[in-house]
Amino acid sequence: MKLFPICSSSGGNSIYIGSRESGVAIDVGCSFKAFRQGLSLIGADISAVKAVLVTHGHSDHVKGLLTLTKNTKIPLYATESTLSLLIRDNLVSSTAELHTAEELGKIEFDGAVTCFSTPHDCSGSCGYRIALNKYSVGFCTDLGTVTDEVRENLIGCRTVFIESNYEPEMLRMNFRYPPYLKQRIASDHGHLSNPDSAAFCGELVKSGTVNLMLGHLSRENNTPETAFNRVKDVLERLGMRYESDYTLAVAPVINTDGKYLSV
Repeated sequence: MKLFPICSSSGGNSIYIGSRESGVAIDVGCSFKAFRQGLSLIGADISAVKAVLVTHGHSDHVKGLLTLTKNTKIPLYATESTLSLLIRDNLVSSTAELHTAEELGKIEFDGAVTCFSTPHDCSGSCGYRIALNKYSVGFCTDLGTVTDEVRENLIGCRTVFIESNYEPEMLRMNFRYPPYLKQRIASDHGHLSNPDSAAFCGELVKSGTVNLMLGHLSRENNTPETAFNRVKDVLERLGMRYESDYTLAVAPVINTDGKYLSV
């Protein structure tokens, strides 16, 4: 089983977790074409996707769902609030197979999937934990702060995909962003900053996480190098050795031609 980021940034998000033969996707915030091309890079066909788990209804997580549900019979799973939004705004086909998070046990997949609430300014926002044999993978983006519920669900996961959205000073100095937008991003229902992500990564590694991937980086207020170094520096100060006690990566972006882009 592998965690493969198809796209990850403030512009679009989609992750595949599984093998070439069977797995689940979390969000389809890129085009259906880019989604299929991303799968092809690991030798997987669209038929390998047994379900799409939707975190919430913002466009950078769902904009590919309408085409996907028109062209495939892949079932979608989300909280009731998110499903209501997808139906209300015509973001999925009228023939889409929709399931609530309470039905996650129906997925024909080797892993056991559970969801948990995340503090974000979108009703029904959630993260996911996938148990694969004796190991678990945690996925959590779009959260303004690390709540007790988030902590309880991610602590103990061997692999964690966690948001590291913005660098506070870059956000503060970004004159293209109006004050209300800066306040939204930095609020407890906005996005997770590099320092907050780094602090939580220290908790995760201390509790047994060995693989960290940072995602959902802002193109305007962050860089992959900044996010990576923030986390690495904090973990080093805690006595945790890079590539010995843990691995660390930053998820890339893939454009519609299937090529990697800097976020």
